[in-house]
Order: sequence, then structure tokens, then C-alpha cells
Amino acid sequence: MKKLGVAVIGTGFWGRNHARVFKELEETELLAVCDIDAERAKNVAKQFGAKLYTNVGKMLKRKDIEAVSVCTWSTSLAKEALKALNAGKHVLVEKPMAANTKQALKLLESAEKKDLHLTVGFLMRFIPGIQHIKKTIESKALGEIVCATAKRVSQWPERIGDVGVVKDLAIHDIDIMRYLFDEDPVAVYAKTGSMKHRKFEDYAQIMLTFHGGKSAFIESNWLTPYKTRILTVTGSKAIMKLDYITQELTIENEKETVQPRYPWQEPLKLELQHFARCVLGKEKPLITGMDGLKALKIAEAALKSSKTGKIVRLK
Repeated sequence: MKKLGVAVIGTGFWGRNHARVFKELEETELLAVCDIDAERAKNVAKQFGAKLYTNVGKMLKRKDIEAVSVCTWSTSLAKEALKALNAGKHVLVEKPMAANTKQALKLLESAEKKDLHLTVGFLMRFIPGIQHIKKTIESKALGEIVCATAKRVSQWPERIGDVGVVKDLAIHDIDIMRYLFDEDPVAVYAKTGSMKHRKFEDYAQIMLTFHGGKSAFIESNWLTPYKTRILTVTGSKAIMKLDYITQELTIENEKETVQPRYPWQEPLKLELQHFARCVLGKEKPLITGMDGLKALKIAEAALKSSKTGKIVRLK
């Protein structure tokens, strides 16, 4: 089987995980890692048997590297992803994809122009429970979807330094709401603030409204002493609750409460395997660059709503 030659840009906590998974997958061959921190790149390269680089441009000249993961700081994601696209590489760029929608749009245009695969690291879609919920909605076993709520709270993560909780945490749930409702929200109302951290918002409550009176509520913060990742979807026939951490799914209807059983799977491994298979032409993308652009647009609308105290209508 042909293996896809891959590289990772950014070898921090999450970049190291990307390197590990690419090393483990049958579909990929990890060829190189790159980081401006030479010592950090050296450690990851040595651990997973890859060549280390501190210069992205030099690494991207290698013809055997066909695809890259971009796992840098949030504000530099678009810059590094654009370098890779311009070098003719397929790209998986971590969320939030770019510092703003203007940068994100530039990535989409570059990928389309060069006919390259561009996807965004929305990991939650690959959790088996999310796929179960999606299929239940599509089959109408849930009835008509009424609303959904997401709670994603924890303590301040030291790895974060250049974006607030909306673009780092809430953007995951923004994407999931778009995915499950199978449409874009028509309006956003949000309240954000900084309780402990001056530079960026550390808590957010976001309400998305959809056509037909459907709604979604997202709570995110870096203030809670313990980590919680919960999604609840309410339909006219049943309620589904997913714990993202344990991957336990509960379904309640008027007759019974059930917990479907399936083996725990690492979402990152499923995501990167899917990315590789898409580039190899074996699967169709579950997530596109457009999904990243739309989620970022909604995140920016939430920040605008909080700043103005008004509902932001989305086109």
C-alpha cells in the first residue's frame, strides 16, 4: 500500500501528538517535523524517527512530503498553512484555522487554485458518539431537533497564549452545532468576559439561533476547577447526552434510557487517518476549509455581539 509522506509544522503539545499518530498509522510515513524551537523539534524528531527542521521553507522543498499538519500558535496558523499550500502540499490546519476570516478565505482560495485538500482540525466530529447522534438525527429517531447545549469548561491551559476561549474552545462546539443542525445559524448573541485573565476572554456564553425557532447554547470557560465536556441534543422524540471525555452516550425517550456500547477510539487517530485517506483518494472529506471559515465567522460574530451587547445577524 502506498504511504502518504507527511510532516508536522509546530512540535508543541498537540504537534507532538500529530507526529505520534502519523508514525502509528499504516497510511502515512512521518518524514519531518519543524519548529522554531530547535531543541523541541529535535526531541520530537528523535522520538518518532523523523528529520528535524527549523526552517519551514527548506522543509517544504522536499518532494516526498505530500501533506502537512500545521499545529503552531493560533495567530500563525494561516501563515504557515499558506506556505504549505503554495508549496503544493495538502494541509490539515488546526483550529481556529486563522486569526481572522480574511486569512481563512485566503487559504481556501489558495487550496482551490492549486486543487489541494484543505481541512481543519475539528476533532470532535470524529468521536463515535457524535457520528451516532448525527445518524439518529438523520433517521428521525430523535424526532425533530429542537435545541442543543454544549458545556466545555476547565481551568486555564498554560499552552494558550494568543487567543481567548471563544476561538480556542467554543469554536469546537460552534462547528458541532453546524454539523448536527446541518445548517448555518441565522443569528448570534453572546456574553464574554475576563474574570482572571486580562488579555483574552476566559468565559463565554453563546446562543445560536437557526431557522424554524431551533437554538443552540454554548458555555465555555477557563475558570472551572475540573474539566467538563458535555453535549446534550433535544429532539421531539428523545434526548441524547454525550460525554466527550468518556465517550459515553445516553439516549432517553418516553419508554427507556439506553447507553449504546462501542469501543473507545482516539479521535485524533481517526481524524488523521481520514485526512490521509482523503488525500490518497480513498474517502471524501468530512470537514472542508469552508467549515473552518464558517465556524471562525460565527466565533467572530459572538465576540462582536458581546462587545456591542446586540444580536448579530448572519448572512
